[in-house]
Amino acid sequence: MFGLRHLAGVTTLRLDTARCTGCSMCLTVCPHGVFALDHPKVRVVDRDACMECGACARNCPSGALAVRAGVGCVEAVLRGKVRGTSPDCSCSGGTSCCG
Repeated sequence: MFGLRHLAGVTTLRLDTARCTGCSMCLTVCPHGVFALDHPKVRVVDRDACMECGACARNCPSGALAVRAGVGCVEAVLRGKVRGTSPDCSCSGGTSCCG
């Protein structure tokens, strides 16, 4: 989607492969191609493309996915794109958007 990328290495997305059934629902609902089916289970192929919308976790019938939907780094990426600046979520300690 418009070439937007998450700040490298900060996404909260987690996949529990032991719980994954390979239903591929996450592939269907993910708008950024974060997942791929690697029979018999799903794997994360582009973690930094995750924009933490939470669609995968909300639609995973086995509860194999977790993500803190709507954290501030996504906002920083979008704000930077609109303003033409580098994304900055001010992760300088204390309560930060990157957890």
